[in-house]
Amino acid sequence: MDPTMRQVLDTWHAGVAARDLSCLEELLHPDAVFRSPVAHKPYAGADVVRLILGTVIQVFEDFTYHRTFVTEDSRSVVLEFSATVSGRQLKGIDMIRIDDEGRIVDFEVMVRPRSGLDALAAQMAERLAAYL
Repeated sequence: MDPTMRQVLDTWHAGVAARDLSCLEELLHPDAVFRSPVAHKPYAGADVVRLILGTVIQVFEDFTYHRTFVTEDSRSVVLEFSATVSGRQLKGIDMIRIDDEGRIVDFEVMVRPRSGLDALAAQMAERLAAYL
């Protein structure tokens, strides 16, 4: 893993551990895109990506990263995680792509099983309906 991706991941993991994603100010490219496991269309722009990720970190309980997979060019990473939402356990992956300057340009999430995804979708909709 090259130093750019290492720095991004170190910063990201520190923010997640603290449940404070203010680090996204420096990590997100202004045109970053978030691809939701429940929305048909991606969300574009650093402000909306910050809002979504800052909310989901508050929704997840017992959030833990388990494994990390990095592409050969060190510009994409897959982070496997588990969490609980409203009593439902889930597993998922964050697929993150960065640019050469170390800014996140694409953040895609996949979640299973359906019961966990449904619980996550309900919590996110309740908290973000007025904003998205």
